[in-house]
Amino acid sequence: MDMKKILIFSAALVALASCTAKFEEINRPGGTISKADFLTDGYGPASFLVQLQNQSFPEQENTYQMNVDLIGNYCGRFMTYANNGFSNTNFAKMNAPEGWVRYPFADCTPKLKSAYNELMQLVEEGSVEHALGLLFRTPAYLRLTDIYGPYPMGLVEGDDLAYSSQEDVYMALFADLDKAIEILAAHAGERVNAAYDQVYGGDLSQWYKFANSLKLRMAIRIRFADPEKAKRFAEEAVAAGVITDNADNCMISYNPNGQYKTSVEWGDSRACADIEAFMNGYGDPRITQYFEPAKTEADRAIVGCPAAANIGNKAIADNLYSAAKIGQTDRGVWMTAAEITFCRAEGALAGWNMGGSVKDLYEQAVRLSFAQWGAGSADAYLADETSTQNDYVNVTNGYGGNYGKASTITIKWDDQASEEVKLERLITQKWIALFPEGEEAWCEIRRTGYPKVFAPAQSNSYGLKVPNRVPFDPREAQTNKANYEKAVQLLGGSDNYATKLWWQR
Repeated sequence: MDMKKILIFSAALVALASCTAKFEEINRPGGTISKADFLTDGYGPASFLVQLQNQSFPEQENTYQMNVDLIGNYCGRFMTYANNGFSNTNFAKMNAPEGWVRYPFADCTPKLKSAYNELMQLVEEGSVEHALGLLFRTPAYLRLTDIYGPYPMGLVEGDDLAYSSQEDVYMALFADLDKAIEILAAHAGERVNAAYDQVYGGDLSQWYKFANSLKLRMAIRIRFADPEKAKRFAEEAVAAGVITDNADNCMISYNPNGQYKTSVEWGDSRACADIEAFMNGYGDPRITQYFEPAKTEADRAIVGCPAAANIGNKAIADNLYSAAKIGQTDRGVWMTAAEITFCRAEGALAGWNMGGSVKDLYEQAVRLSFAQWGAGSADAYLADETSTQNDYVNVTNGYGGNYGKASTITIKWDDQASEEVKLERLITQKWIALFPEGEEAWCEIRRTGYPKVFAPAQSNSYGLKVPNRVPFDPREAQTNKANYEKAVQLLGGSDNYATKLWWQR
C-alpha cells in the first residue's frame, strides 16, 4: 500500500476512533469540534504538515509538471519537451502561455498559506510541530521567489497580498530556518508520528540536518549578492551539522513519481542535449542511471534533444530521444549529500570554514553522487584531465541542429588553475550531480553562468540562453494593481524574462 493510501486509511481510523470514543462530547449542542478533539493522535497537525511537504516537494503529476518540469527541468537543461504542443510557446523560448506563467503562483501560494495558517492555529509556539511547519514551507517559498523574484509571502503587516523584495523573502526564510533549527536541536534523537512525514519517517535528527543543509544551499545562492551574510549563514550551517551521507538524502515517497508521469508515461519530456553532451563526453557512467536508451538506433545509447527545438511530432521525438530512467514508485529526489558537499566545496573556494579543502570536498561530492546512483568507483573519473563535453550531433531526422561544444572544462581538480576555472569545474560537476533537481540546476546556471550551455534551438526576443526569471502572474496587474506595481519597483527592472533576480546581481 503506498504512502497516500496509508495516510488516508490512518486518518479514517483516527477519525472513526475519535467519533466513537468521544461521541457524546463531540455531538454536544452546536456540533462543533474542539481543538483538543482535532488534535487527537496528532491527526490535525499531520494533515497540514503533509500538505506543506507536498508543496515543497511536489510529486503530484500536475503540480510536478507545471511547477517543476516545464520550468526548472527545462531551463536547467536536464530535460526538454518532446510534446509538439509545447513547441511554439514555452519557457525555453521565453514566451510561455499565461496559464503556465501564473500556475506556480496561483496553485502553490493559497495551498501553502492555508496549510501553514491552519497548522499554526493548532500547535503551540516553540513546539516540534511549529518547527516542522516553518521548515516544511521554506523550500516552497524558496522555489517561488527563485521563479518570480519579489513575492507576497505575507511579510507586510495588514496586507497579505503585498509583495516583499526577494532579499526580504530570503532573510525571512533564514530567520524561519534558524527558529526551526533551534527547536529541533532541543529534540535531538526524538521521533514524531510517521504520519507527519513522507520523507524521513518522523526522524527529527534527519530533519535537523536537512534544515542546516537548506540554510547552506540558500547561503551559497546569495554568495555574490551579500558575501558577508552568506559566509556567516554557511559557516553556522556547517558547524551545526549538514547532510554528509546518502542515507540522509531528502527523498519523498509519492506514488506515482512526478517525473515518471511526465517523461515515461506521458512522454512529454526527454533528456536535454546539454547534459547528454557533457556526460557522454566525460564517459560518465551515471548517464545510464539517469536516462533510458533511445528507442531509435543511433551512434550512442543516450540521446538528448536540443532545448527549445521545434518538435514536429511527439511520437517521433519520443522514439529519437531518451526518457528519464525512473519508476512509478521511485522516491522523488530533492536534496542530496553530493549537492551539499559541493556547496561546502564552493564555500571553501570562497575562503569560508567548510570543514575541508576545496579539492577534498569536490572529490568527496563526486564520490557521493556515484554512490547515490550505484555507478561504481569514481577514481578513474576524478583522475581524467583530458575529457571534455562532446560536440552535439543530432540524430537522423532529429529536431533542432548540431552544436560545437560549449565548454572545454575537464574533470580532474587542479589547485593551480585560476579561480574562474575552478568555479566552472566545480559548478559543472555539481550541475551533473544535481539531477533530477532541475530547479537547482537552473539556479546554478543563472547564478554562476555555469555550466556553459548551448543556445536554444529556436531564438527568443531576449537573446538569452536561459531565462533569468518568469514574469509575474498577468492577472495581478488587474486584480492587485497597486501591489503589482510595487512588485515591479522591487524587481528593479521590467516584468519580463530578462530582468535578473536579486541574487544574480
